[in-house]
Order: sequence, then C-alpha cells, then structure tokens
Amino acid sequence: MNNRFKEAEFATWVGIVANTLLTILKGVFGYISGSRALVADAAHSASDVAGSVAVLAGLRTARKPPDDDHPYGHGKAENIATIIVAILLVVVGVEIATSSGSVFFGEVPEAPGTIALAVIVFSIAVKEILFHYKKRIAKKIDSSALMAEAWHHRSDALSSVAAFLGVGGAILGERLELSFLLYADPIAGLIVSLIVIKIGFSLAKEAGSIMMEQVLEPDKTNPFIETVMSVPGVKRVDELLARTHGHYIVIDIKVSVDPYITVEEGHRISKNVKRRLLERHEDINNVLVHINPYNEE
Repeated sequence: MNNRFKEAEFATWVGIVANTLLTILKGVFGYISGSRALVADAAHSASDVAGSVAVLAGLRTARKPPDDDHPYGHGKAENIATIIVAILLVVVGVEIATSSGSVFFGEVPEAPGTIALAVIVFSIAVKEILFHYKKRIAKKIDSSALMAEAWHHRSDALSSVAAFLGVGGAILGERLELSFLLYADPIAGLIVSLIVIKIGFSLAKEAGSIMMEQVLEPDKTNPFIETVMSVPGVKRVDELLARTHGHYIVIDIKVSVDPYITVEEGHRISKNVKRRLLERHEDINNVLVHINPYNEE
C-alpha cells in the first residue's frame, strides 16, 4: 500500500514541477507574442498545478488508516480530489471562453508572434508525455485522482493543439492580408474552453457517482459471488452490494446458511466468507457479512 502512494505522489510532483514551468513559459511568451490562445493555455496549465496540489492532498489523506470516525478508511479523499480537479477545469474553461469571446466585440485583433508556435509545440510534447506516464501509473495503482490528473494533462495537450491552429491561422491571415483569419486565435481559445469544460464535467460525473455510493455492476460483482459460494456452509448469496471507496472496494453481503446450525457455526461461516473474499480479491478492503436462515422459497 505504501508503494502505491509513493508512486502516486512522485507522479504528482512531476506534474507540479512540469506544469509550473509550462505556465510561466506560456504566460510570458503569450503576453510577448500577443496570443490570447497561448495565454488561455497558460491559465489551463496553472489549473493543472492547482489540481495536482489537490490530488497530492487527497492522496496523503487517503493513505491514512481507518479510525473511529472513519471505519471504512479515507479512500474517498481521492474522489474528493478528483471533483476539485473537475471544478477547476470547468472554472478555467469558462474564464477562457469569456476572455476569447470578448475579442469579437472589440477591434480586429493582431496576429501573434511566431515564437508562440514554438512554445505551443513544446507544450504539446510535454503534456502528451505526462498524460501517458500518469495514465500508466493510475491504471497500475488504480487511482481515480491520478487518472483525473492524467486526463487534465491530455485536455491541456488538446487545448494546445487548438491554440496552435489558431495562432498559425492568425499569422497566415496577416501575411496573406486575410483579416478574417486574424480571428482564428480567439476562436481557438473558445474551442479550448469547450474541451476543458467537457472533460471537467465528465470527471465530476464519474467521481460524483462514487461519492453517492453507486454500487458496482453485476458483471464486476459476479466473481465475488463465485468466491462466496465456494465457502463450505454457504447455501445461497441473497444479496451482495459492492461499492468503491477510493481505490478499494467495500462489500455488504447477505448469505443463507442451514437454519439448524448453532450461532457459533454461523459466525464461523461468516468469518470464512470475509477471509476468502479478502484473500482472493486484493481490491477488497472490508466486508460486512449478514447471516440468513436458508429457505428454499
């Protein structure tokens, strides 16, 4: 478990350092070159830094062991961090849209400097590397917060692609004296905002389902039922409710046993059910077993 959090925290720190440098780079050259799309992209990278800090805090909380106030552990801290990242994405997306949209109600914009293109290409390369790196780690350790952060990087890469097209179009429009192409840069900013907002809502929806105690689908719980039915003394699984709690699963289960055995024998069967689930499924963290008297009807 400790190795899991060490890998996640290291990956998060890599993101914080990389995004801080990219934010400064995009912001400075976006201002110098006069590119609204690049400045908008800098704001997106800044939100990546804030998101990474939230993920780091969530990971450190999630690693705490269960206590009296949190008997199921602190795993959902990762989901809270995911929601924070999602909210940041939506807020940044709205800010980008507002900034880019205001251009259409003012003077004809000037084309950005060509240095903006070089910065954008560099940003796309860095963001794609971060996306694949964090996605691989997130799948390996099953971290929703780290996966959200990975997609945050991908959204930044996509927004940089849109910014590249916008800046390139505006520069081309100036050289060909096509004034309508000068609006390509702010249009790219609007496209960036839509991408960012969509990803933010998607992440919030997924994390929200987990926070609302949504149970796992039958195809994911069937292996658990098969494990329980292999326990001697279990006649039937009456109900099995499995829900994610951060990076692990908590199960509430009702099983039927022979109604004429002793209470002690029923208790032994319930302990065996819990032990076998924990042994055979490493993603399960806690199991609550309820014993029912078996009735063929």
